[in-house]
Amino acid sequence: MTTKVTFILSADIVADATDGLLLGEFNNWDKDNGFSLKKQKDGSLKATLPLEAGKTYEYRYLLNDGRWVNDERAEQYAYAHGYHVENCVVTVPVTEETIIAEPKEKVAKTKVATEPKAVKEKKDDLTKIEGVGKKIAELLIADGIVTFTDLAKATPKTLKAVLDAAGNKFKIHNPASWPKQAKLAAGDKWDELKTLQDELKGGK
Repeated sequence: MTTKVTFILSADIVADATDGLLLGEFNNWDKDNGFSLKKQKDGSLKATLPLEAGKTYEYRYLLNDGRWVNDERAEQYAYAHGYHVENCVVTVPVTEETIIAEPKEKVAKTKVATEPKAVKEKKDDLTKIEGVGKKIAELLIADGIVTFTDLAKATPKTLKAVLDAAGNKFKIHNPASWPKQAKLAAGDKWDELKTLQDELKGGK
């Protein structure tokens, strides 16, 4: 299972840099396959990537002005033998998380501001959609798709990207019919949904 982790490097640390790369054990420190950091309106740099839940990774930021920099509020740091530097360390949680590098006095304010966003007004049982099992439902929820309405608005391309990011065993699933099914479920059209699902099963 993967979890989306958002890394944000504060404007104070970014300074005059305009972009950069997020590098770490998750991409073997390969600059050619680094995760691009996108400049935000407040001057910070941001990157979001799916990482394996429960796993621990070392990472750092390489800015386009040549500086290697660390998060100021990383969970912990690990000395990189032979390089005389410390790497940031993150243990990936089972729920979506944002890692923000900024002074501690700002962290509390950010936490208070972002906590309400994690609370959804309701959740639907996405496993009622033909083709969506418990594991896939967890992937969708982690991606912010928690209701039938959310799923109905998603494109098959977006859903396929979520599956592909979760690994090979999820790539075989075809989400093409999921938004149509979800639209019927969101409208409480259960009889029509059952008819559609029977057609889908018959076509397998």
